[in-house]
Amino acid sequence: MSRIARALRHRNYRLFFGGQTVSLVGTWITRIATAWLVYRLTKSELLLGVVGFAGQIPLLLLGPIGGVVSDRFDRHRILVWTQVASAIQSLALAVLAFTHITIVEIIVLQVVQGVINALDTPARQAFVVEMVDDREDLPNAIALNSAMFNASRIIGPSIGGIMIAALGEGWCFLADAISYIAVIMSLLAMRFTRVPRAKSGQHVSQELREGFSYVWRFAPVRALLLIVTIVSIFGTPYIVLMPAIASSVLHGDAHTLGVLMTASGVGALLGTVYLASRHTVVGLGKVIITATAALGAGLIAFSFAHTLWIAVAVIPIVGAGMMLQAASANTILQTVVEERMRGRVMAFYSMAVLGAMPIGSLIAGVLADRIGAEQTILIGAIVCLAGAVYFSFRRPTLAALIRPIYIERGILGPVPENTV
Repeated sequence: MSRIARALRHRNYRLFFGGQTVSLVGTWITRIATAWLVYRLTKSELLLGVVGFAGQIPLLLLGPIGGVVSDRFDRHRILVWTQVASAIQSLALAVLAFTHITIVEIIVLQVVQGVINALDTPARQAFVVEMVDDREDLPNAIALNSAMFNASRIIGPSIGGIMIAALGEGWCFLADAISYIAVIMSLLAMRFTRVPRAKSGQHVSQELREGFSYVWRFAPVRALLLIVTIVSIFGTPYIVLMPAIASSVLHGDAHTLGVLMTASGVGALLGTVYLASRHTVVGLGKVIITATAALGAGLIAFSFAHTLWIAVAVIPIVGAGMMLQAASANTILQTVVEERMRGRVMAFYSMAVLGAMPIGSLIAGVLADRIGAEQTILIGAIVCLAGAVYFSFRRPTLAALIRPIYIERGILGPVPENTV
């Protein structure tokens, strides 16, 4: 246990971990409430996809600018202001839900939150390094971030399902707005020496080109972002289609949706426990391959599940696979990237994990409207399996390129080939 939680000995990270955990529970309550509200109002898988697209497309379009901002300005201050803005957005959603909310208003507010996330996500990913004084604890901190995310993913939907049934969606949105107070207070309580950002002297467009060139020319970074993007586009949309599965296939209600989301979160949390228990970044390439293959196989089984107990039995495999491949890629990227490029690389990573989701959500919504949610999930699963096969063939070459960086940074000594 001491090894699993070793990053928590750093005061700033401990504060962030506690505050962000509370806030993320609220975020997941809002996610499930938004999905259920949209489906309750429209009964349309297509509009589920449209709402998911609206909330995430700003990160895809504005993510690189968010990365430049993260490299130029104080990340701590950026996070304080983005959390305040997110709280206001959730409060607006609550007020409208208590009065009379339309699908157009939901879409507009989703876009607003997406713009906020485009600034918040790259800064939050890059800020982890500043909260952890010992760089050897960085992989553990990244794994604990994933554990935090997935623990809230278990608790949030469970609470959300109960609140929707008992109180309605408006109270879910209000609870989310209040939860942001915890993370804002934790950020304000941090103590650290502020290091002024070096003035690059470059125009924003030049820094954007430099970041894109770095990502494109460095093959390991390019390959990691590609596999994460594949899963985000073709694997993740099962979450968007979950209300349709819960209602139309499993003949359930909001509680059924909460159970499915919780089961997926349990699998993801178990995956993070494994990742946090690892003492080194070495070997995570193999973890990515195994996790992506397991994700694809789990989605195939889920697409054929017509009873709740079968769905609950296989969906944890999906959750674990999705978390392990994304968090492992994040750990490798944070380890090998140059410090001056960290914000921009994390912006591209955020685009791959979250920004690509709207494309998948929109595709899934259109397909599900025509061929059904189950068949749409099946097609995505097959593509994920193909991605795992591709990455397995590329891994030896990528390992040879990463190994000198690991040796230079003291992560490992000269070792046999094909171990990264």
